[in-house]
Amino acid sequence: MPMDSDHSEQLRQAVLDAGACGRPLRIVGGGSKAFYGRPVVGEPLEVAPHRGILSYQPSELVLTARAGTPLAEIEAVLAEHGQMLPFEPPHFGPGATLGGAVATGLSGPRRAFAGSVRDCVLGCRLLNGKGEILAFGGQVMKNVAGFDLARLMVGAQGTLGVLLEISLKVLPRPEWERTLVFPMATPAALATMVRWCREPWPVSGLAYDESWIHLRLSGTEPAVEATRRQLGGELAADGPGFWQGLKEQRSRFFQLPSLGARLWRLSLPPATPPLVELPGHWFYDWGGALRWLRSDAPGELVFEAARRVGGHATLFRGPCPDGRVFQPLPPALEALHRRLKRAFDPKGLFNPGRLYEDW
Repeated sequence: MPMDSDHSEQLRQAVLDAGACGRPLRIVGGGSKAFYGRPVVGEPLEVAPHRGILSYQPSELVLTARAGTPLAEIEAVLAEHGQMLPFEPPHFGPGATLGGAVATGLSGPRRAFAGSVRDCVLGCRLLNGKGEILAFGGQVMKNVAGFDLARLMVGAQGTLGVLLEISLKVLPRPEWERTLVFPMATPAALATMVRWCREPWPVSGLAYDESWIHLRLSGTEPAVEATRRQLGGELAADGPGFWQGLKEQRSRFFQLPSLGARLWRLSLPPATPPLVELPGHWFYDWGGALRWLRSDAPGELVFEAARRVGGHATLFRGPCPDGRVFQPLPPALEALHRRLKRAFDPKGLFNPGRLYEDW
């Protein structure tokens, strides 16, 4: 399999040079998710040229690629072998890279049923703030003792180091898919989705738009059709289009700022009742575990509502008057995060301020 040239030594030298003069670095990949998180000031460190699929073993369901490899390229290669990335990563633009998908930790509608980005990462190579290239994990799924450092990079937003290579678990594409829709009011819809998630059905997507439940079934044709006959419902006019629009935030809910200038992403226990104290318009994904809110409610109100029910909130898009994007951390957890940051990036070079104001 052809590979592009290795830029790891150039990246390492750039980190050493920045460390020598204390110059912060802003890690830049394809730029499709640059909106996510707090703004970063620093010299751009371009990682997109560090690209190429290094190994792919369809029979072993494992792929290793450099972090700058476009997601579209990886997905095209997998599709040739009837396989896919289980976590269905959003692209948000043509430049989306594997490194960006792992660094942001964002998953699509299939995540609740096929696993998250973190579940699929087997290993990685990382360039830390000392200019050292570290290797974690491997290329096989196995039980490990101790702390899984490769998966620690998922969602770290590049604040711990520069991802160089990533090994991932992949899965076969389902041979048959159908999307069913059911009209329902919100309280009944949430209870229904929680109940359906407990059933042994081939569910791969479950969302609710405050009017209709959308249920995606994936698997063998007999299994899908048997479940469809059991549940009833209407066949969606364009099931694939609905899930693609949801994954890439092209559907109406995400495209109308008039519904609320700010788009919040709330990760909550699926059985959480509607958060009536938060005004705005809601969209429910992952069977109710992921909730999108278009609202101009104060950030403090959203963070507190999520904390109260055992979840967390993120300001995904929109103005951020007080600079707080991510859920405030409890003191003990914040102290742990800070120690990890110092261990991997002692000079604070990488994406300073991306997650929280002073680190």
